[in-house]
Amino acid sequence: MLYYRLREQYAHRSVNIALVQRNWFIGYRIAEEELKGKDRADYGEKIIKKLSKELTKKYGKGFDRRQLYYCLKFYKTFPEIVNAVSSQFKRLLSWTHYRILLQVFDKEARDWYEKEALKESWGTRTLQRNIDTQYYYRLLKSQAKEPVIKEMQENTKEFELEKKLEFIKSPVIAEFLGYSLDSKVNETELEKSIINNLQKFMMELGKGYAFVARQQQLKKSNHKL
Repeated sequence: MLYYRLREQYAHRSVNIALVQRNWFIGYRIAEEELKGKDRADYGEKIIKKLSKELTKKYGKGFDRRQLYYCLKFYKTFPEIVNAVSSQFKRLLSWTHYRILLQVFDKEARDWYEKEALKESWGTRTLQRNIDTQYYYRLLKSQAKEPVIKEMQENTKEFELEKKLEFIKSPVIAEFLGYSLDSKVNETELEKSIINNLQKFMMELGKGYAFVARQQQLKKSNHKL
């Protein structure tokens, strides 16, 4: 039982990281290679529309204009996040979390929500509710913070109980892996789909990246640098 639970957690984290990395790189390429730093709305709209058609034709669903705008905004809002992925492997938020965080324009508030979501393992519905109810600002203004915290925990208790189902039901994850929401997928199929998406994306990045193997054992080295 523990083995299968660990495999499920690993698959979940792998999808999160792959999706976050992919969307960050898409945002990077739109901003730096296509728009070349230009902020003209009309020019950006034409580029996004063109890329949406090209990517949808090549890869299928998940690349509509709205999604590409999210990727672009994600890159601009979290420019350093990909550099920190290796150290955050066990703590990285999901793509849906980051999409929700993009709603927060105040950087201090956004950074706080991100930190708390990681530390407290908030599900996406809990994060959304806390942003909608101005939880950060209410805590700042409150001299007695404990009642505010307890109220939040009580009001989000149901969301946290349902948190485990978020991954399976997420339309973002389903589109990323090429499944419909009513698909029945076993563990082997899920792993294969994750690797296929990673391999395809790594090959598209070009020079400086390599896809080594589908099943590669990593041995810990005893050599000291």
